[in-house]
Amino acid sequence: MSKVILVLLCKRPAPGVGKQRLAASLGVEAARQVADALLACALEDACAWPGPVVIAPADQGDVEWVQALLLPTHFPVTVMPQVMGNLGQRLNALDRALRVQGGEQLIFIGSDAPGLTTLDYEAACAALQHHDIVLIPALDGGVVLMANRCAWPNLSVLPWSSDRLGISLIDNCRNAGKSVTTIKQGQDVDELKDLIKLSSLLRQDKRPARRMLLELVDTIVSFPEIPYG
Repeated sequence: MSKVILVLLCKRPAPGVGKQRLAASLGVEAARQVADALLACALEDACAWPGPVVIAPADQGDVEWVQALLLPTHFPVTVMPQVMGNLGQRLNALDRALRVQGGEQLIFIGSDAPGLTTLDYEAACAALQHHDIVLIPALDGGVVLMANRCAWPNLSVLPWSSDRLGISLIDNCRNAGKSVTTIKQGQDVDELKDLIKLSSLLRQDKRPARRMLLELVDTIVSFPEIPYG
């Protein structure tokens, strides 16, 4: 596999599954609608990807759900469910499995960073030609894109879901002898305040799934009873 592989890690949207901080502010059903719209944006990127795509659902039982999506991608889609464990263990397992199959340059994304653009992906691919690890850090201290051209070091020890993740990931990779670079900063969606920031970010985005997400966000934040703080 000489082309860069896009790997999307995702959960099947369902009431009460994921986005718990959003659910606490918006309610379970509204949070599910947001999760649906966010996933649609990530799938939009997968459909536009000019190379192999891997979709890695969090649950082994969701393979048929992914297959039923019938995504109009440029290349065949491989469905590779995640193993049990923390996110670091799951990423390490996916990385190993893809390298056994001949994968070399990989880009990992989740389904909560709709601000990623074609230019971001192109910049990540270009940077992979010169660096072992390419990251797009998140404004909250996490990461929204992780790319590598050699195996990840042990990621299970990292402080996942914390504001120290980005720095810890960089240190971990450099301590393992990998060259690391970062490009710009991105934004992921974990809380209501992230949705509000997202509204201005997506205002000029013409991609259909982003337009639908923006419409949903505008509807949500227009309700005065929702606490914006």
